[in-house]
Amino acid sequence: MRTEVVSEPGLPDHPNEDFAAVALPADGQGGCLVVLDGVTPVPETGCLHSVPWFTGRLGGALTELTVSRRDLTLREVLAHTIRGTAEAHAATCDLSHPRTPQATVVLVRWSADSVEYLVLSDSVLLLESDDGLVTPVLDDRLARLPPASLATDALVDATLRNKEGGFFTAAADPSVAERAVTGTVPRTRVRALAALTDGAARWVEKFHEGDWTQCLGLLRKEGAGALVDRVRLLERSDREERAYLGRSKTHDDATAVFVRM
Repeated sequence: MRTEVVSEPGLPDHPNEDFAAVALPADGQGGCLVVLDGVTPVPETGCLHSVPWFTGRLGGALTELTVSRRDLTLREVLAHTIRGTAEAHAATCDLSHPRTPQATVVLVRWSADSVEYLVLSDSVLLLESDDGLVTPVLDDRLARLPPASLATDALVDATLRNKEGGFFTAAADPSVAERAVTGTVPRTRVRALAALTDGAARWVEKFHEGDWTQCLGLLRKEGAGALVDRVRLLERSDREERAYLGRSKTHDDATAVFVRM
């Protein structure tokens, strides 16, 4: 098995709000992958803690519980860790605030027999089969919302974030785990997989440099660092024109994880 993890902040003087981990337990019984993309806060969040604090806490708990409690489904793992992270700062913070620290989630667990996966919000999981077919696993609720409905952050907070008819992230409510996209495939049908935060997925989703099959091919041939480097070059080229980025920030935290099974 070969694994590669690259995670780079959007700006060198800004903390990276992504989290990435690959765990290969000493007992040799499979492994797991965790990728989180923290939601950049507005000035008022109702919380004393930073987004990196939240993603580090949630991501660390997800990594530990995914490999230590194989009796739990991935939805149950996510619900347990959201609840535990919320309890860690409920006494000091207003966790009902719509901008309380939160994150997207990609969670994968594999054994000798199967590969289980969970995706919540707009990070991406790619599964490659033995015949080279690449299947993207997407929670596309945010992408399906009309552009006009995303005109302001205030509107997103008030009517769309973690609400029916909108989209869901891992914040303080463990019930959102039931909204995640999940599935299981035989281990023999997966020869490689990759997880990308939207900052790395820009290569496909915003700049249209290739499709998901070509993206995984780039990861396999040149590595995760090459994907992030290409995204940064495209971002710099579009800094003034905004032909591709539109209202999006020029540079976003970018994380790419590649696992060859």
